Amino acid sequence: MRTILLLQCGVCRNRNYSTMKNKKNTPDKLEIKKYCRHCRKHTAHKETKA
Repeated sequence: MRTILLLQCGVCRNRNYSTMKNKKNTPDKLEIKKYCRHCRKHTAHKETKA
């Protein structure tokens, strides 16, 4: 039930993080504020396909 997904920076569009989520519990897309090495600041990271 758990799937691997990538998190993509909303500003520079680089895929920085990978994580897992349970599609049954969270069917909508994740959006998390995380640190982006390329932008050098905290930005919103959205879920993309692995």
